[in-house]
Amino acid sequence: MNTLRLLRAVKVRDCLVLACAMLLSGCASIVGSLTSGVAANLSTAILDSDDPAMIRDGAPAYLILIDSLLAGSPDSPQLLAQSAELHSAYAGAFVDEPERARQLHNKAKTQMLYATCLSLKDACGLERRPFQEFSAWVDAQGPKSVPTLYNLGSIWAGWIQANSADFGAVGQLGRAKALIQRVAELEPQHANGGAFLYLGVFEALLPPAMGGRPELGKQHFERALQISEERNLMVKVMLADQYGRLMFDRELHDRLLQEVMAADVQAPGLTLMNTVAKERAEQLLDSGDDYF
Repeated sequence: MNTLRLLRAVKVRDCLVLACAMLLSGCASIVGSLTSGVAANLSTAILDSDDPAMIRDGAPAYLILIDSLLAGSPDSPQLLAQSAELHSAYAGAFVDEPERARQLHNKAKTQMLYATCLSLKDACGLERRPFQEFSAWVDAQGPKSVPTLYNLGSIWAGWIQANSADFGAVGQLGRAKALIQRVAELEPQHANGGAFLYLGVFEALLPPAMGGRPELGKQHFERALQISEERNLMVKVMLADQYGRLMFDRELHDRLLQEVMAADVQAPGLTLMNTVAKERAEQLLDSGDDYF
């Protein structure tokens, strides 16, 4: 029960899946067959938006669009991956109803597993394999597999959070972690160091007395911050929330959040995420007295 309680307490949706706002860029490639210019412009508009509410309200249109495209090409790895990314991002960042969120995350995970099966060698049935066999497959992947591994790992993590009351789902956390760890080994710069963001949260889920490794988690957060050249404000928010609060380090907690509040949210490809990060930083600062 302690692991489940902590998973709920840290609210991986706030920590991990708020970062999935950047995955909404996946919807841009949906229209790539129409014109690459439109796709590029749409991606830029989403990631550089400072209005999360507008993105939230507009996202369902793309969910419907991609479902219609998949109806005509149900075995397209690209469409399946894009659909999985968008459904996971939308559910994690914007859906508050637990049952609806679970349905969307279940769909995303199923689609991404199938997309992986179709895209990578010997990649079918990953969810059912013994963990040792699964780990061996992950370790055998090379740099060309990085985008697929990252998408599968992040979508799997979102699915685990949405099903955190299920011991079977929580038991799959090691699989999501293995995928993300392999991305960090193969291509540290991928997604602005996003793999280290996930690894930081994974290691800081539990205090040292319960088997957690928060100091290692802190190192991962700092690595993500270094890779993004401190432009990704969500890293500081997660470091404050996951490590600062876990270790009751209020000085670090408040300093990081105040830095976020003073920072400019405008950054190429990160404006949307930074806007969400600033909102979260304000909430954490407001609740600091009650927590500490």
